[in-house]
Amino acid sequence: MTAPARHPAWLVDLGLTPYADSLALQQRLVAARKAGLVPDVLLLCQHPHVITQGRNGRRENLLGSERVLRQMGVEFFDTRRGGDVTYHGPGQLVAYPIFDLSSHRRDLMWFVRRLEDAMIAASIEMGVPAQTLVPNWQGKTGVWVQRADLPPDFPPAKLGAIGVHVSRWVTSHGLAWNVSTDLRYFDLIVPCGIAGCRATSLEQILARAVEFRAASEFLARNMARTFGLTLEEIPGAELSARLEECEREQASAPALSRV
Repeated sequence: MTAPARHPAWLVDLGLTPYADSLALQQRLVAARKAGLVPDVLLLCQHPHVITQGRNGRRENLLGSERVLRQMGVEFFDTRRGGDVTYHGPGQLVAYPIFDLSSHRRDLMWFVRRLEDAMIAASIEMGVPAQTLVPNWQGKTGVWVQRADLPPDFPPAKLGAIGVHVSRWVTSHGLAWNVSTDLRYFDLIVPCGIAGCRATSLEQILARAVEFRAASEFLARNMARTFGLTLEEIPGAELSARLEECEREQASAPALSRV
């Protein structure tokens, strides 16, 4: 099998980041990627408690009332990503790939499947036998685990969710991988709009503490392997500086062309 071509990409770990801030950053990066001002960018982060609804989501899958969400400190956002309703919070690793699929493959389902592959490979390296598209759950995206403490015919639990957006073949939004997530917050929603769906985490499956930094490294490495990326790790502050410089250059270009 031919190895994928190598693509330069920036890897940025944003740490704990408010959802609104990550959304604004993605929008800036998508514009810069479309203009060819930056390479592919892989953002990693965690979010404070937040529930998001995809463009095909149904509000009835949000089980918690506004009062309950407010009491629990959970924000809510409507988004343009695919998928239904999901939860993000501390202990969950969120990855936002800002990739130009024109440089990879212009196929959105191929992209989603590769995201699943990266999460599955990282999960297996962590000792969790994750899988995708198990019997009777055909067509459901994401990464699932058949828990050993439950009957074999019990529906698998969801370890990782995917919800993406693409504009002119540049991607945004991405995946959420439950590392040490407080799973009680999933009781506020019908995860991904699937009745009876239960969420799980690496820590729940392994029955031990999992180092978040290690999980981040496993996922980044498998994203690089899956998409043929050569990652350059840069701090968030440096990303902001580089992006501001690119935006200044883009803004000044029309004026210079008239001289």
